[in-house]
Amino acid sequence: MCYDHLLSTLVHLKLLYRAIKVRIYPNPQQCQKLTQVMGAARWWWNYALNLSNQTYKETGKGLTQIALNQVLPLLKKSEETAWLKDCYSQVLQSTTLNLTKAFKNFFDKRAKYPRFKSYHGRQSAQYPQNCQVVENGVKIPQVGVIKASIYRLFDGQLKTVTITKTPTRKYYASLLFDTELETPEVVVTGKVIGIDLGLKDFCITHNGEKTSKYTNPKHFKKHQKNLARKQAKLARKKKGSKSRQKARKLVARVHERISNARQDFLHKLSRKIVNDNQVVVVENLNVKGMVCNHNLAQAISDVGWGMFINFLDYKLQQKGGLLVEIDRFFPSSKTCSNCLYQISELPLDMREWICPSCGTHHDRDENASKNIRAEGIRQLSVLGTRTAAEGGEVRPKGGRKSVLRHSPVSSEAPTSA
Repeated sequence: MCYDHLLSTLVHLKLLYRAIKVRIYPNPQQCQKLTQVMGAARWWWNYALNLSNQTYKETGKGLTQIALNQVLPLLKKSEETAWLKDCYSQVLQSTTLNLTKAFKNFFDKRAKYPRFKSYHGRQSAQYPQNCQVVENGVKIPQVGVIKASIYRLFDGQLKTVTITKTPTRKYYASLLFDTELETPEVVVTGKVIGIDLGLKDFCITHNGEKTSKYTNPKHFKKHQKNLARKQAKLARKKKGSKSRQKARKLVARVHERISNARQDFLHKLSRKIVNDNQVVVVENLNVKGMVCNHNLAQAISDVGWGMFINFLDYKLQQKGGLLVEIDRFFPSSKTCSNCLYQISELPLDMREWICPSCGTHHDRDENASKNIRAEGIRQLSVLGTRTAAEGGEVRPKGGRKSVLRHSPVSSEAPTSA
């Protein structure tokens, strides 16, 4: 169904960057070199973070990206840290950039305060230039051509290559391309779907004609017994032993399997919804506050609502669609979608109810998805009419705040050069 009163957004957004993650297979020599580079990047991150913390405590000011990079030549000249010379210089400077972006995200309240990186767990190194995609591989400075499983590429310039090593000792490369294209114009004329997120059913959708339910796969629960068994074996191993390292790897494999299954489900479902609709309306849930409920914390963490909304957001941006988030306090479940009568209380265990005003029988989640869709259409209609009357451009604000690449440190924190 099309809504003629909803105007198109004629705003050109930032250039379109596309990324692809591929599995790479370095040989033993390349593994050793990558381990050294990742170790140097991790050490410099921790050193720069500690230096920034100390400087702020002593002077009340932070350190800029330029000030941190000026420390690197001094460290390379020192005998104790002369091994930094063996690391590709652009990797260390890229680490500095990522640290300053982490501080900016913290001051903009998009992320927590930057934390120190551990030897255990995921390792990474970012190459911002001088990388190439060759036949059946990726060419990295000082490492050479690494065999890769590349199944598709984007047209454009290769900007950065980020090499990651998982706790299961698998290597991946994230290739970021500048497609030299602008993001499509946002058009809000088209199908509109409302989504109510839940735990029993992962989500309930309503597109104006049909209501659909998608069952919660409960990925963690499927592997919970296997994970507990392997964690018990890990706890019995002696710290520092090779058997403990093997047991740690087995636990990491289970976590990796759960994560891969969750992302696969969320990617497929978000792609299906985006392909069939132009505008997606969801609730702006306070997931951080909801996990404080210890009875539901594990289920809420496993379901991945935040990741799902982020997937919807960027996929809609790529096609010129729009994600609209309505207020989390909007009474979507307690309002009758037929006559708009609102009941005073609706306990969580009450899954169905009858409207006292019109007598309509409601399924709690189906009714919520209908109200969420109607509220999204109302917000778009009001915003579009008001903006057009003012003679300005129509740009409904929806979705998550974008994390800018190559962004400077926020001015909220005083800096010293």
